[in-house]
Amino acid sequence: MKLRNKIKSRDEKRSPVTVVFAAVLVMFAVSSLLLLLLAMLLYKMELSESAVKIGIVVIYVISGLIGGFLMGKMMKEQKFLWGLAAGIIYFCVLLLVSALVQGGIDLELTKLLTTLILCGASGMAGGMVS
Repeated sequence: MKLRNKIKSRDEKRSPVTVVFAAVLVMFAVSSLLLLLLAMLLYKMELSESAVKIGIVVIYVISGLIGGFLMGKMMKEQKFLWGLAAGIIYFCVLLLVSALVQGGIDLELTKLLTTLILCGASGMAGGMVS
């Protein structure tokens, strides 16, 4: 009887790799939808460059909060660390995609660090809220 309980409790736990993959996938889906909305607003309302930059930052934060929240709900332990991990992985994938699209990395260290902090902190906050 005890062996069944141990096997059942082990099977109920989710693999961190699949949980991180699912959370980051959701983060990118949310980012894509919000970026599409921002592009439509830019087209219809002729937004200024500063408004677009603010919109992009807001999209990073919303995506990080959602991803961190999902990580916290799925992992159930050390939620803030899992949320932070989701935010940092999201940033790394953004950086990789940006480097591939632009043919290199924009080496403005302040922008990179600011984006890393935004993604990580919002993911951690989402994990804490979950």
